[in-house]
Amino acid sequence: MILVTGATGTVGREVVRRLPADAPVRIMARDPARITDAGRGAQRVAAQYGDPRSLERALSGVLTVFLVTNRVAGDDDARFLRAARSAGVRRVVKLSAAAVTDRGADDLITRWQRANEELLRHSGMEWTFLRPRAFMSNTLSWAGTIRSEGVVRALHGTAANACVDPRDIAEAAVKVLTEDGHGSRAYTLTGPAPVTAVEQTHLLGRLLGMPLRFEELSPHEVRAALAGRYPPPVVEALLESAERGRAGAKAGVEPTVRELTGRAAGAFHDWAGDHVAAFATGGDAPVARPSAPAPAGAPITSPGSGVTGSRER
Repeated sequence: MILVTGATGTVGREVVRRLPADAPVRIMARDPARITDAGRGAQRVAAQYGDPRSLERALSGVLTVFLVTNRVAGDDDARFLRAARSAGVRRVVKLSAAAVTDRGADDLITRWQRANEELLRHSGMEWTFLRPRAFMSNTLSWAGTIRSEGVVRALHGTAANACVDPRDIAEAAVKVLTEDGHGSRAYTLTGPAPVTAVEQTHLLGRLLGMPLRFEELSPHEVRAALAGRYPPPVVEALLESAERGRAGAKAGVEPTVRELTGRAAGAFHDWAGDHVAAFATGGDAPVARPSAPAPAGAPITSPGSGVTGSRER
């Protein structure tokens, strides 16, 4: 039995869509009614990391887990791993972040992800880490101002980031969840080439058939805007991460998506083309609705997910 957590989030719901129809799957969510695209045979279970009894029910009979947590600096990983070990889980595939390998990264979110990896390493269960760079879908946070003003506002518009399509992360996750040979491995997942927020803005404008303007935000403006969305330590972590991006720390490309899936990682142009309706005036695709502009490549709050280090790394 495979248990998928985070199934209403950006990557988790794509994992659910891609798992083989005949695989024994259980999907964990606070509200199982929000789980979409699950196969007919998939089980749905209501559970929360802070509720040991619900975790016991969710983990009964489970051998493999896809683990996603998003409460920065919280103890959800520790709670879950204790319950998983007690339930007899053999293997955990953890969604982590590319920044954990960067010696220059010492912000709150990265330290939290490193600590979570260490917990899993010493859990007694087989482990695999998926470490994505920023999600291409983070640009959905621009949809509101693109629609209303024809403008994108972000920090460090010329900072390059080898952002990755969440669908590629999910496909890699499914391979690791359903195949042997991935124990004690860590996979950094990136797109095929680094791209800047300015370049993303111009590309979206071409796809939409309209001129888009990029406006550079100052760190002070971003700090003030994010203060209404996140606790101060998380805001500072995001700004520190953005500074590393400006210095080139996030531009490196890895071949891991091809190695795991057998095909090249998808380019931002392809992701944007598949989601252009979300940016169009009157578009009907789901769009995240942040209350303030974020740094380029920063996490956004999308349906079923919260702040997670993997979104902005």
